[in-house]
Formats: sequence, structure tokens, C-alpha cells
Amino acid sequence: MSDQAAVDKAFDALKTYNWGTDPKVLLPITEEVVATHGDAAAREKLEARLAELLKTDVSRDSKDFVCRKLMLIGTAASVPALAALLPDKDNSHMARYALERIQVPEAAAAMRDALPKLSGVLKVGVIASLGVRQDAASVPALAALLGDSDAMVAGAAASALGDIHTPEAAKALLATQPSAATAKLDATDASLACAESLLAAGNKAEALAVYKSLIGQEQPKYIKLAATRGMLLCAGKK
Repeated sequence: MSDQAAVDKAFDALKTYNWGTDPKVLLPITEEVVATHGDAAAREKLEARLAELLKTDVSRDSKDFVCRKLMLIGTAASVPALAALLPDKDNSHMARYALERIQVPEAAAAMRDALPKLSGVLKVGVIASLGVRQDAASVPALAALLGDSDAMVAGAAASALGDIHTPEAAKALLATQPSAATAKLDATDASLACAESLLAAGNKAEALAVYKSLIGQEQPKYIKLAATRGMLLCAGKK
């Protein structure tokens, strides 16, 4: 492991760090991330120390640095500290990027739980992160947002369901259509993504139902062409 005195000094520097500071002062922490690989106890201690800083009033840049490190070593233990930053306009984005990459169910659950507390771009960002995670457990929460009065939120929910592209996601998109034109287009693209995924997985009947919903006269030409091609593939034709 790296020199503990150097790590301690770096953590002291992190308390007042900003992007104008020489980044070399934090290098021992980055080296510690590497050095603790394979040492569960040391990695747990480092994670706890980083997560604890998120609960303090250190600078935005310091928290940004911490989030980047927790992307790499974070576990369920880091989730509460990261989730607490989701409503913070200055730190929400980096916190959710970290939660995207911490592959434990608690991370996705924390983002779902945060949705009712968020609005605007912060809510859209968390929705997008759930899509990036392809979190099937988030389908009901995202489906409930398809009818949101904020077109950005409704569109983001539709896109996230398209990213998840499970049969349940496809059914949610079929059941509820956003009202805003831009969100409707997002939902259409997401439905197409779901249909293609269902077809690739061999779920031809479910894929066909989605493709059939996409051939109405109101649909863009490229969607109708894609849906028609998909229907032919479902029928075993090329």
C-alpha cells in the first residue's frame, strides 16, 4: 500500500481542494485506490473515508473528485452518501454517475427513491441513469412518469424504458403514451428499441405486437419502414 502519511496529507488537501489546485496533491488517494485492489479491509476503509467527506461542507470540486473515486471502488456502503447529493444542483450529476456504476441493487433503488424529490434536469438525469443501468426493477417507476406534465421528464422516462427494453418495458410503453409531441417521439423510438430487443431474444409474438403499434399513419416514415421490416422478420421473412 502507499505511504499512509502521504494519504493522510492528501485527504487534508482534499478538504480545501478546487480545480485551480495542483492535482498532484491528491495523487496519493488515486494511488491508494490502485494499491488497495485485492485488499478488502483496506478498500473498505478507503471507501468509508471518501464517503464520509461527502457528508461535509467541502467544495464542489472535492466532492466531484470523491464521486469519481467512488465510481471505481464504491459499494452499497457508499450509496446513502451519494444519494444524499442527488437533489443538490452542484453535485447531483457526479453522484448519479457514480451510482450508475456501482453495481448493487441499492444504488438503483436509491435513484428510484429520489425521483419524487427531484424535478427538471436533475430528475431527467436520474431517469437517464436508470436507463443506463438497464434496471428492470425501475420499469414501474419509469412507466408512472410517461404521463408527467413535464415533457422532458416524460420523454426521458420513455427513452429509459427503451434502454431497459424488457417485455415489461415494452408493455409499459404500449399502455401509456406521453402527450407532448417530443415525448411521443421519444416513446416511439423507445418502443422500436424494445421490439428489436424482443425479436432478437426470440419473443416474436411480443415483438410483433409492438411493431403493429408503430405502423399508424401518424408515425414518421422511418418508423413505419422499421416496423414493417420488423413484422416481416417476425413472420420469418427477410
